Amino acid sequence: MSQWNEVTEFFAGHHGVADRKTLDKLDVTRHELQRWVADGRLDRIGPRVWRLVGSPPTLEQRLMAGLLSLGPNAMVSHEAAARLHGFDRTPPDRIEFLVPHANRNSRLAETVHCSHHVRPIDAVTVDGFRVTSATRTILDLANIQVHPDRLRAAIDSAIRLQLSAPAVIAKRMSEIRRRGRTGVRLLDELIFDTGGHTMLERNFLRLMREAGLPRPVPQVVFKDDQRTIARVDFLYREWSIVVEVSGQLGHSSSTERARDAQRRNELQDLCLRVYEFTWEDVTERGKSVQSQMRSRLKAAGWPS
Repeated sequence: MSQWNEVTEFFAGHHGVADRKTLDKLDVTRHELQRWVADGRLDRIGPRVWRLVGSPPTLEQRLMAGLLSLGPNAMVSHEAAARLHGFDRTPPDRIEFLVPHANRNSRLAETVHCSHHVRPIDAVTVDGFRVTSATRTILDLANIQVHPDRLRAAIDSAIRLQLSAPAVIAKRMSEIRRRGRTGVRLLDELIFDTGGHTMLERNFLRLMREAGLPRPVPQVVFKDDQRTIARVDFLYREWSIVVEVSGQLGHSSSTERARDAQRRNELQDLCLRVYEFTWEDVTERGKSVQSQMRSRLKAAGWPS
């Protein structure tokens, strides 16, 4: 294989960009690099970064070029990181990076955030990109004061995708609280109500919080050997109570109703008490839901 073919093969597998360090490893001399640029094969697009001419100018190419330009400590961050993690309601075209404050000088046209408090645990790899972790991404979005609905969606997505957990987010919040970081108060308000898969589930969690009732564990899976019996919306493990909230459509066919009945019976065989609230219960009769849950938790042994 010729040297040029070897170089283009690398570019093709890395979004069409490479830095000087990589080209050195490929034994590309300064003279060869200058010749390829003069011939129109490569185009310099950043400090010590080159693009293969003709490669698609994708968002991923810009992200990779930014990381290479900013150095090994840089990470894709904020909304750009949220998109790579697969968070809901993420803008599709953001290019943002985070660097330690010592590396704050940048000639990039893209948005580059700086922080005095970057830890090794904050960095993960997603699809070949160095990215802020899901937890760090949530904290960064809170710090730039995104809309509460946007932040709520990010938290819920991270928990649903099992990229973070309420306890993990709360622990990091406690670490940054004393540094006066903005957004902590909003996270305090949102963290209790997160973890459900739907807005209805989040509303139920909000009702429990406002009533001073304990927070159930959302989205718990029960298995019998290798078979999944059910994934329940909420579980009060200590008091063996399952709570389900059903949407506006619900299950209307005979097959669905039979499956629901079998599922409920198997949960009851596990000595679980199963209670269900409808969309109207949660959204229109919240006080009644709170009163019922208070009575049922007390009856099950909750020391109110």
